[in-house]
Amino acid sequence: MKVATVRQLGSSDILLMRELLAMFAVAFDDHGSYAAAVPGDAYLRRLLGQEHVIALAANKGDDVVGGLVAYVLHKFERERSEIYIYDLAVAASHRREGIATALVERLKEIGAGRGAGVIFVQADYGDDPAIALYTKLGIREDVMHFDILSDNNPRISGSA
Repeated sequence: MKVATVRQLGSSDILLMRELLAMFAVAFDDHGSYAAAVPGDAYLRRLLGQEHVIALAANKGDDVVGGLVAYVLHKFERERSEIYIYDLAVAASHRREGIATALVERLKEIGAGRGAGVIFVQADYGDDPAIALYTKLGIREDVMHFDILSDNNPRISGSA
């Protein structure tokens, strides 16, 4: 089995980011969010160039087989930061190969270099593979999550 290569994407990696978004669409079965309205090159370039955005792609040859998008959250109470994993997925045909763990381990290296004391992630009840992965890698905290929607969100404006 060929090992995946994990690399951090930068502002010039527009094509790889588009491939990562396409892989997310399939892995999450959410084409509406990840493939229906992909941002333009300038937007992706700007986002990938920001210090607080971390995008990692796992490749096997020319194929993106996994990826992670995280955000650095700078804290006010001390000079420190935390990292939030927003998206983490591996293509179905490449699961159980250690790719998700390799992505998180690379993120830990990046976080250590940026002074991040903790990385956190959410998992949905019933997503047993994600829960097992995160349990292996970290300490579980049971919390409640709330979506506070803006006035122009279609979920509350009736235009959904």
